Amino acid sequence: MMKLKIGVLGAGHLGKIHLRCISELEEYELIGFFDPIKETRDSVSAEFGYTPFATIEALIEACDVIDIVTPTLSHYDCAAKTIKSSKHVFIEKPITKTVDQSKELIRLADEAGIKAQVGHVERFNPAFTAVADQINNPMFIETHRLAEFNPRGTDVPVVLDLMIHDIDIVLSVVKSKVKKINASGVAVVSDTPDIANARIEFDNGCVANLTASRISMKNMRKTRLFQKDAYITVDFLEKKSELVRMKTLQTESDDPFAMVLDLPNGDKKQIYFEQPEVGNVNAIREELKSLAISVNKNTQTSVTLQAGSDALDVATQIMDKMNNGSNLFNPTA
Repeated sequence: MMKLKIGVLGAGHLGKIHLRCISELEEYELIGFFDPIKETRDSVSAEFGYTPFATIEALIEACDVIDIVTPTLSHYDCAAKTIKSSKHVFIEKPITKTVDQSKELIRLADEAGIKAQVGHVERFNPAFTAVADQINNPMFIETHRLAEFNPRGTDVPVVLDLMIHDIDIVLSVVKSKVKKINASGVAVVSDTPDIANARIEFDNGCVANLTASRISMKNMRKTRLFQKDAYITVDFLEKKSELVRMKTLQTESDDPFAMVLDLPNGDKKQIYFEQPEVGNVNAIREELKSLAISVNKNTQTSVTLQAGSDALDVATQIMDKMNNGSNLFNPTA
């Protein structure tokens, strides 16, 4: 596999994590990074030894792949420059500020023939990948993504900061178009909702109920999926998964401790509990590695620009529903 030359745009909190992860991956040669703040460039270079570049253009020219870990407002400009230079690109979520910008990036990427991936990292969470192949036509999904208050995140709406992770997961497992969205939110400590709830209905009858909060007393990142004869839980925070299955019994169970349901029609179903083995992997490393594999094997990326655009589209609709006045409660107003 060819070692790809990669550079990172943005050396903030998440950017430094990306730099470290890339330096640990044999698929890449880390060329360097760019950050618009000279003091940040100097301090990151001095502390970690990464090579700073003076301009975005110089870094793009030196690399095969650009990893964009800048504030969302600059995602479009950075990605457009990269794609127009025929370089592959990784873009942290959300893909762009607006859906129109994301659609333009899709057009540019198709025109340039490059590989592009969006950083919806929960797709690579080992708790999710352990059960992903067991998720089959879920008809009800419930997600809770709760975070303790952190002033660093309040400049971004909670839907784009937290809920969009679960929006992407839901869209990835429900193979149907969105039919209807209802949403409400409460602004408690900032100017935009700090707590948000959304109900997404799909054409196939599936319903997803999503809750996100950034002012909770404890952290939680759980998803529950209900499908025919199975219930699946994914704890993204604790890296645990569980499957609860029901199977029709043809004969009486030999297990005296078996949980058996007697149905009104005379059938008997036994309940089975499974806790799949969850690997100890770094999800950010895995998503960056997957892009390298896509480039080298010329295959579709794991999280396409279209997937990133779809998640942003639903997130935008949710925020529009909350901001129409009747669904947003601001106790400080």
